[in-house]
Amino acid sequence: MRIPWPHARRDLGILALTLALWRLDTSARGGELEWLTATLAGALTAICGYLFHEWGHLAAAFLSRSEVRLPERASEIFLFNFDVDRNDARQFTTMSLGGFAASAIAIVFLLLVLPADVLATRISLVLVLLGVIATAVLELPPFFRVLRGGPMPRGAAFVGDDTRGDTRPHR
Repeated sequence: MRIPWPHARRDLGILALTLALWRLDTSARGGELEWLTATLAGALTAICGYLFHEWGHLAAAFLSRSEVRLPERASEIFLFNFDVDRNDARQFTTMSLGGFAASAIAIVFLLLVLPADVLATRISLVLVLLGVIATAVLELPPFFRVLRGGPMPRGAAFVGDDTRGDTRPHR
């Protein structure tokens, strides 16, 4: 398994910044900076949830021995590209389920650890809920289509042999 280190370093940095903002938010509660720190902590918490979802997809892709293209730079949008021409439907559904499972774990974790009745918590949970809705709209239809025997999606994070650029498999 090859880890996309540029993205790992970036995502760990985002996590560290998120934790620092939660600490700052604790001291800013009731003060003039509460809205700012709560908004930043809440937004970054939701971003961390999204990143955890993406790492769940990648972990499941590796577990199913899927062929993926890993990015060279952290500035690339996707954590990886799934090769639809070199993987089968089982690998696709496994990769998809990894992201769904990671999201469920993240939601339970946030509900257990975030302080109740705090503005940053409310912002976090609203943004995470919006992320779950977006995931349902964007990821569930292709998942169920492939599960029923339909074709795998193409475009965006899904590459194939007919896609221009580097589609060489990296594990």
